[in-house]
Amino acid sequence: MGAITHALRITGSMTWEITWALILGFALSAIIQAVVRKATIVRLLGDDRPRTLTVAALLGAASSSCSYAAVALARSLFRKGANFTAAMAFEIGSTNLVIELGIILWLLMGWQFTLAEFIGGPIMIVILAVLFRRFLKPHLVHEAREEADRGVAGSMEGHAAMDMAVAGDGSFWRRLLSRAGFTSVSHVFVMEWAAILKDLVIGLFIAGAIAAWVPDSFWQHFFLADHPLLAGIWGPLVGPLVAVLSFVCSIGNVPLALVLWKGGISFGGVASFIFADLIIIPILNIYKKYYGKRTAWFVLWTFFVAMAGAGYVVELLFNGLGLVPGHDGMAVMSEGVKWNYTTWLNIAFLLLALVLVVRFVRSGGTGMLRMMGGGPDDMDMAGHGGHHEHSGQHDHGGHDHH
Repeated sequence: MGAITHALRITGSMTWEITWALILGFALSAIIQAVVRKATIVRLLGDDRPRTLTVAALLGAASSSCSYAAVALARSLFRKGANFTAAMAFEIGSTNLVIELGIILWLLMGWQFTLAEFIGGPIMIVILAVLFRRFLKPHLVHEAREEADRGVAGSMEGHAAMDMAVAGDGSFWRRLLSRAGFTSVSHVFVMEWAAILKDLVIGLFIAGAIAAWVPDSFWQHFFLADHPLLAGIWGPLVGPLVAVLSFVCSIGNVPLALVLWKGGISFGGVASFIFADLIIIPILNIYKKYYGKRTAWFVLWTFFVAMAGAGYVVELLFNGLGLVPGHDGMAVMSEGVKWNYTTWLNIAFLLLALVLVVRFVRSGGTGMLRMMGGGPDDMDMAGHGGHHEHSGQHDHGGHDHH
């Protein structure tokens, strides 16, 4: 019982520390998604030119941070005609360049890790684009498209297919500040939480248990912490492997990244571990369903090389600039709940979350929760076949079903 209590105390400390930041991150993400129509994305991702891949990454950053939803949406974009490389760049942006991830990294681990994430993410896309251009053969793309067009269900298909942006003309602020805009933000906010909650809870519990039960000496030997040069070479290679086996994705892997960093993994190893949420075993199985076995293997090895490569660049760059922080100072692991600025921020943002949840319920959003895991063709995000859209003209409770 003492060991379990210790693990739960660490889990509780990390949860308390990041609650307000998660709410803030998801609220900002919801605001962006409320005014960016998914239906406009496909026509912007028709090739793999650098400009297109940049747009794909930025649109991904403005999309869902749930890894499963990001993978489902990338397949949906590919089925509708998007370039395969651009769809993968969108997928990476969705999980590695989102606001909430940066905030949580800053809060739990330090600004250096947030900076590394936003520098390493684009580097990973560049490496992936080079690998795809060199090794992705037309027949493999054709095979992947045939498999994708079969529409085999993966996970979070319904969530990925929902377009909850505000319809109609008008400026960003006019649409956002309308009643329909408020409703749209509340719907995106709650749906994002529903999509991410399981992974986040699992990640926090796994991190708490490992921090409490696995001695730092184990990790220090495993990550070769006593040999800085070897640790710098080993870290970016082993980081993705630990991620693959952890089964935790999206923001849920940040608490575990904190434990690994405290245990002695290299700076670049932390970066590659966080990047690798898109090749955990459950998602590899989804790639196999979506694109076939051969394409799934291709995605695995190219993603791994890109993730490890980005980890090495981050390692060299940050070490060269003297920006790598020390492994100590992780007070959040044991300080517990205290009456300080975190408490006041949690109170304020929990009240904001309550307002958005109430709006979600009162505007008929609860029915959407039951559709989150639907099939890929249940809701067509291009607008025909029952997608969910908010309209400024039709505001009985703030939304309009077509």
